[in-house]
Amino acid sequence: MASCDKPSVLFLNRSYWPDVEATGQLLTELCEGLAQDFSVSVMAGQPNSIRGVDDSSWSEQSIHNGVTIHRLKHTTLPKHRMWLKAINYISFVRSARTFLRTIDRPDVVVFETDPFLLPIEASQLRRRTGCRIVGYLQDIYPDVAVTLGKIPDIWPIRRLRKRLFDIYGSCDAMVVLSEDMRQLLIASGVKKERIFVVPNWTDTSRVFPIPADQNPIRRSWGLQEKFLVMYSGNLGLTQRLEDVLEAARLLSDDGRIHFALVGKGSQEQPLKKLHRQLGLTNVSFHDYQPHSELANSLTAADLHLVPLTAGLAKCLMPSKLYGILAAGRPCLTTAPEGTELHDIVRSRQIGLTVAPGSVSDLAAKIRYAADNRIELDSMGRNARQLAEAEYTKELSIQKFRTVLETVLSGSQKSTPGL
Repeated sequence: MASCDKPSVLFLNRSYWPDVEATGQLLTELCEGLAQDFSVSVMAGQPNSIRGVDDSSWSEQSIHNGVTIHRLKHTTLPKHRMWLKAINYISFVRSARTFLRTIDRPDVVVFETDPFLLPIEASQLRRRTGCRIVGYLQDIYPDVAVTLGKIPDIWPIRRLRKRLFDIYGSCDAMVVLSEDMRQLLIASGVKKERIFVVPNWTDTSRVFPIPADQNPIRRSWGLQEKFLVMYSGNLGLTQRLEDVLEAARLLSDDGRIHFALVGKGSQEQPLKKLHRQLGLTNVSFHDYQPHSELANSLTAADLHLVPLTAGLAKCLMPSKLYGILAAGRPCLTTAPEGTELHDIVRSRQIGLTVAPGSVSDLAAKIRYAADNRIELDSMGRNARQLAEAEYTKELSIQKFRTVLETVLSGSQKSTPGL
């Protein structure tokens, strides 16, 4: 798979361009940013249905912006039920196994965890070809699923976790998004010198502050005069968005405040059902916006919600944070005290925090935000400055480039935060 003059790097992940899911968008930008120094290819799945994009037919191999894409065939059943989602994942993993058994040796294979069985397939490729292997964790499974109660903490699950963490421990390098995730890997036996922290990002040249009174999406929604509280991203179990709807119910007497849930996910229909049951008129649902409209979408909000429960704090770092920073908007997070997200929000004065689990406290903090617009404007300016200083696409891609160069050179020494 290598070109004559560049080391070859193969990324494994179901989601990739033109998907609007955060992991797919981030991986696309990463691969395209690395393509000038490496021969980059991606093993990906069928794209999700995207408004304005013709995805009726995708070739098994194509090149997009310098990256070779190997598009696997697999089932694409609706994801609103867990068993249908499981069929899609199993189908994708089986196709991945077939593909990886036939390819030539890449210099480095980088696996993500969508789906979370990909590390096992990457390990089999290393066993067959002797390639170097890097784990790139956007979240840590099965810990996330156990914490959410999606799967029980029983012996077969613990055995699967041990197998996955044995693979992580044998990797040439592991890349995680936060110091919290790094500490979880260390506590689980992965050598700290092999773990690199590379935070996610948003392209600050594409996402930038736009005044609310000039925002076309806000105007099209008819919400110009409202204090708009937005959740933008996956409507899944990890976010506990039912608490947001309950907070909206408590704030239904305040005509200034409106909530917008932007995105799709497994909990979309249950949330819409709860929305109807509560009779909420201050909440609206909106589809994902095209990537070209991300600046308009994120700057439509006066305040962004970034949920994070205590049990998940060491398993993931919400990637939506970086788009919010780039848009110059403040956030409200439920991340517990002592977590990296909580500390960033408080120490850098980019938003507000509220203890998780209390709907009444969440509603009270949103009302406080609506009453203190000058303070929020200052937080928004701080957010943009932080994005430009520490969370640019260029900076994170350079950190990941350093990881690959370190692995290829045979040295795995790392420092926290790289």
